[in-house]
Amino acid sequence: MAEPAPAPGPGPGPRPVTQQVSGRAVPAAAPSGPERGQPLSAAVAELPVLDASGRRVPFGALFRERRAVVVFVRHFLCYICKEYVEDLAKIPKSVLQEADITLIVIGQSSYHHIEPFCKLTGYSHEIYVDPEREIYKKLGMKRGEGIASSGKSPHIKSNILSGSIRSLCRAVTGPLFDFQGDPAQQGGTLILGPGNNIHFIHRDRNRLDHKPINSVLQLVGVQHVDFTSRPSIIHV
Repeated sequence: MAEPAPAPGPGPGPRPVTQQVSGRAVPAAAPSGPERGQPLSAAVAELPVLDASGRRVPFGALFRERRAVVVFVRHFLCYICKEYVEDLAKIPKSVLQEADITLIVIGQSSYHHIEPFCKLTGYSHEIYVDPEREIYKKLGMKRGEGIASSGKSPHIKSNILSGSIRSLCRAVTGPLFDFQGDPAQQGGTLILGPGNNIHFIHRDRNRLDHKPINSVLQLVGVQHVDFTSRPSIIHV
């Protein structure tokens, strides 16, 4: 009597998701870093950021006591980041205090660039730097430009030519000639705290993929800000 045929083995696993780049299919990068609803690891919370004087502060101390909107920018010479932060500067401190929210910007330059960047943008909320980009990496912030379209940003006024020229002029006329961060690094936005709670995380896919500010403010209960003129609140 013939032996029974062996049971068919498991079929091939699912094919990796791919995206088209320059006519070739390449595997899409798997997301890394924590997601919304997951706690920020203690190891990341203990990583230091530097303030304008070079003082080291544990990242987690920035939002230990209350919620914070934390915006990671690409680099301080990026004209898109400059114009985005100029709009962040228009958010009145009074409305953030009323909602018990801290607004924090984190860059990846030397701390020596913080004060000139604040003077340039008019930004007076909290700001720090992560020069080694350790927190950027642990949070899964991307490097390089994604191909996804991000549409037109409500916060960017310059076109790519004029913006790039002004960035270059700032680079060559500044006291420290450098890119003020890794030009390939992308940023992102998080809502964190109190403690190590992650309420929201958005990782920029490219330089124009930052989250519209009013959509983030809505998530923390702050009314829309009018970014077309002086700092003000639209009362509805």
